[in-house]
Amino acid sequence: MRFSTFSKTAGPGILFACTAIGVSHLVQSTRAGADFGLMMVGFVVLVTLLKYPFFEYGSRYANSTQTSIIDGYKKLGTPALWLYFLLTVASMFFVTGAVGFVTAGFLENLFGVDFLGDWTVVILFVVCVGILAIGKYNVLDSLIKIIAIVLLVSTVSAFLFALYNGPIEPVFGFEAQELWNLSGIFFLLALMGWMPTAVDLSSWNSLWTLERINQTNYRPKLKETLLEFRLAYIIVGILAIMFVVLGTFIFYGSGIELPNNNSDFANKVVTLYTETIGDWSYIIIAASAFTVMFGTIIAVFDGYSRSLQRTVELIFIKKEENLRTKLRILYVVFLIVLSGGSLVVIFQFESNLKELVDFATVLSFVIAPIIAIFNFRLVTGKYLEKGHQPSVLLKVLSYAGIVFLSAFAIVFTMLKFIPFS
Repeated sequence: MRFSTFSKTAGPGILFACTAIGVSHLVQSTRAGADFGLMMVGFVVLVTLLKYPFFEYGSRYANSTQTSIIDGYKKLGTPALWLYFLLTVASMFFVTGAVGFVTAGFLENLFGVDFLGDWTVVILFVVCVGILAIGKYNVLDSLIKIIAIVLLVSTVSAFLFALYNGPIEPVFGFEAQELWNLSGIFFLLALMGWMPTAVDLSSWNSLWTLERINQTNYRPKLKETLLEFRLAYIIVGILAIMFVVLGTFIFYGSGIELPNNNSDFANKVVTLYTETIGDWSYIIIAASAFTVMFGTIIAVFDGYSRSLQRTVELIFIKKEENLRTKLRILYVVFLIVLSGGSLVVIFQFESNLKELVDFATVLSFVIAPIIAIFNFRLVTGKYLEKGHQPSVLLKVLSYAGIVFLSAFAIVFTMLKFIPFS
């Protein structure tokens, strides 16, 4: 593919990457390495591989049909569309709250504005809503590409410095945490819930793919759309491994427990990274960490508002010709509703970062099998022509992914709600 052609296609995959590389990488992958060491790399690779088909199907469906995969849910039947809508509403405030809470912590750490208290996250949300309400996709597309470059350079640099310095020496009397007990399994579920991100966010890929086509007036071939997404997904997976290694080399065996307050957590992460790389890097690490999280939170606001708008249009507007002309104000309305509801969640979980993040990620993991089945049905049935359907290998991987996600959702439900003696 020529660069000029790729530049017209590039965007949706980068947005996906910046959405994924936030809480799942900077927080959960770092925690995984810090608490359990390099053994977590295998779980990260496994879940990233098994979730892959369901994210790709969002891009595949959009390119093939020139409609979003949310439109496809309606083809599966009105109950399927309603179920997607209810699942989205049930999870969006917790997901956005978790991402916003972490981002506010890194904002306070970078600019030293922790004296603002709760106002930090309020100001952050106002800025995000303002940017998206005014600029929508054009501003988001331009901003996210800058953030992606900063993210890639800073993470790879930190990783190489950590490898050069080697892992820290464990403190005397250090005992590794047990993974195969109740708390360890819950953390594993939380890690995999957002690794590389929540499966229900796959609908955003299709929406961003369509927006990029409208923006450039260029309709890419299916292989062009898939190449752009696959490159982004591979980078996301590699960076996840890097963050686990960073967490292991910098924290594992140190005897230091990562704080539960968002601002303290951000400061501790940035400080310990700096101690490994060098004091000169503090402002670079602090700025990079905030940039990563800011890219994630602004993409989350756009993704949820855009998907909710499309879902409401499909449910409540009957005539197809009216779908593109009515209810445009809903995008801004959902931005405001999402910010308000997420602030309520944040204030409820105040100073309890780990509980909020774990709750949001586990909730996403429980929802995942439903969305995975919906996506698989849409790209393997009558809704796509044969030439655009996935390969046999991808179908086999899809079956394995559905079984895997369903099994872990059942395990979580049993552990959570069934008392064991």
